[in-house]
Amino acid sequence: MSEGFKKHPLSLVESAEIGAGTRVWAWAHVMEGARIGADCNIGEHCFIERGVVLGDRVTVKNGVAVWEGVTAEDDVFLGPNAVLTNDIRPRSKVYHEHVVPTLLQKGASVGANATVLCGIRVGRYALIGAGAVVTRDVPDHGLIVGNPGRLRGYVCVCTKPLAFQDGEARCECGRRFAQRDRVEEIR
Repeated sequence: MSEGFKKHPLSLVESAEIGAGTRVWAWAHVMEGARIGADCNIGEHCFIERGVVLGDRVTVKNGVAVWEGVTAEDDVFLGPNAVLTNDIRPRSKVYHEHVVPTLLQKGASVGANATVLCGIRVGRYALIGAGAVVTRDVPDHGLIVGNPGRLRGYVCVCTKPLAFQDGEARCECGRRFAQRDRVEEIR
């Protein structure tokens, strides 16, 4: 086991790849072969399957299952009971040779009870609203709501909505953004 992470006595941690400062709470199961970064928080009743990659400072709230093929980069937030999938054509007792990968990029947030279908790329600092059903890729900073999920605007790193005028937006937190082919922070 990796040194420096905390595991509740009622959790099952089989992985040897868990970063320092990570906390795994009661009734969570982290399978062998999962890679968990530093300073993560894995809530109660979570399941992290083999082959999952979680970056640093990832939060997985209670009741979330993260399946093989899912990669969550640094600073990703998965809200309570968020649903991730890895099989585009699920059937009982039908096993496909490969899982369909899903990528949650740096800083993305998935709200409570939202569903992200497999094969999706959720862009950097995107925000998926509670209960949304994500059926296609999400752009960087995209705000997705509804079922099916629709792009309703863009958000800052701090999650405040961005209002673009002439291709630029300034957030009250001080960050500036340009909107051309995609939304990018101006440094």
